[in-house]
Amino acid sequence: MSETIVRSPRLRDAGFLHGFSTRRGGVSEGEFSLLNLGRSVGDSIEHVSENHKRLAAAVGYAPERLFERSQVHGSAVYTVRSGELAERVREGQSDALIAEAGTGAAVGVRVADCVPVLIADTKSGAVAAVHAGWRGVVAGVVTATLEAMRGEREGFIAAIGPSIGPCCFEVGDEVASQLAEAVGDGLVLRRAPQKPHVDLWRAVEMQLYRAGVRTIDTLGLCTMCDRDQWFSFRRDGAKSGRMLGVIVAK
Repeated sequence: MSETIVRSPRLRDAGFLHGFSTRRGGVSEGEFSLLNLGRSVGDSIEHVSENHKRLAAAVGYAPERLFERSQVHGSAVYTVRSGELAERVREGQSDALIAEAGTGAAVGVRVADCVPVLIADTKSGAVAAVHAGWRGVVAGVVTATLEAMRGEREGFIAAIGPSIGPCCFEVGDEVASQLAEAVGDGLVLRRAPQKPHVDLWRAVEMQLYRAGVRTIDTLGLCTMCDRDQWFSFRRDGAKSGRMLGVIVAK
């Protein structure tokens, strides 16, 4: 693990440039220290720009080749085409992005507790980045992304990055019921007298597996547990910074 990013061993071994950013190695100050990558949380634009340059250098892509979207906790998927400008793509909304093979484009999603999922098609070189909070899991964003990628699922690798773990993700009965209905049993952990806790990692694993993905790398790192390493919206509130899960198409 570098100071700036953590990687999936399976994606690394398959030769895909990628990374899940930590909060270390940047220049932001105060609540956003140090490597905040969110442009709309109140941090200095100059600091965020420098942080993006540092992340790009750590992963291995040009900063202007990073494609992101406004995230709305839905199931919309956007496919980046050759020749598109990152600034224009950023104006739209979706919770998943696909970069086609041959583009060399980097696609990324911002998180601060939600699950970042990076997917690679080892046969074609296409990749996807998915933002999967509990609403996105219920909406089926993971399945929608795989359907949009097409390809032969036995050649896919998926990595589930740092996000809130079952140790910390306490929810109300209504949210627990929606997740159980959308994904199935085994997600909701009832720890009396506490509210239900939900395992979003397992929820995403189950959706990937049911869609035909058999190579799944879950890093098992809880963002709420470690203040020094990760940003967490649930722990720190509106002033939380944002991390990025990013992967580069071959």
